[in-house]
Amino acid sequence: MLMLILMLIEKLMTKKQKEFFTKTGLFLLVSLLIILSLFPFYYTLITSFKVGQELFEVSYFIKNFNFENYFNLFKSQNFFKIIINSVIVSSLTVAASVLIGVTAAYSLGRFNFKGKVFLMYMILGVSMFPQIAVLSGLYTLLQLLGLYNNWFGLALSYMIFTLPFTIWVLTSFIRELPKELENAAIIDGASPLQTLFYVFLPILSPSAVTTGLLAFIAAWNEFIFALTFTINEKARTIPVAISLLSGASTYELPFGSIMAASVLVSVPLLIMVLFFQKRIIAGLTQGAVKG
Repeated sequence: MLMLILMLIEKLMTKKQKEFFTKTGLFLLVSLLIILSLFPFYYTLITSFKVGQELFEVSYFIKNFNFENYFNLFKSQNFFKIIINSVIVSSLTVAASVLIGVTAAYSLGRFNFKGKVFLMYMILGVSMFPQIAVLSGLYTLLQLLGLYNNWFGLALSYMIFTLPFTIWVLTSFIRELPKELENAAIIDGASPLQTLFYVFLPILSPSAVTTGLLAFIAAWNEFIFALTFTINEKARTIPVAISLLSGASTYELPFGSIMAASVLVSVPLLIMVLFFQKRIIAGLTQGAVKG
């Protein structure tokens, strides 16, 4: 019955009325999605300024800017050092993933060799393993290499899930690049590495930035490896530090400090996304249109 009524209303409406309702419906839908996406972060932000009993009161506006939770966060533990750890580990992960990913993608996307398809599926298969399945093996490996509780050890472990994604994405983009560019570089006497870094890489920069940013976010938010492979503040990252902000009981949990830490974790990622947004959009749409 409802469908019949809607079909009747649609037939009675003019073209302009249909366009108006379509645009209005689209606007309302987009507005709803934006609200649902931003509200958790907004509520985290306003909660980070609450102290005492205010934390247990439901309010949707900031009454006063009280930075006590932020000060307590840096007093309770060396949070500045932990932020530096997260930045260094995530940057090392991105640098290694993009560098290895670009060279591997060039080989897989441009050269034909025996076992190429099998190798591609092996790379994809590695990314499907749950982190907990490789935890004990990685722990033993890092101990043998002397990389336990170390920036490089964490970066090496993070590459298990960032490198396969980077290789697959960049390989698909390199396959779409015209062969004329490569042939022209070879005629001019360029080696394969020179062709990759001086001809292909400038064109692939939007895709490299996109995959690098996604790898940075994954490394920044990773928890299981960071919890297992660190023992103190020497290499501890932000997610682990937040998990340690707890008291003996539920009522002793420092909710304000946890919210303040969550804000500090999210702000760098928001800044990076806003700064690289043009390259991210270019990277996501690169290769979508031919000709």
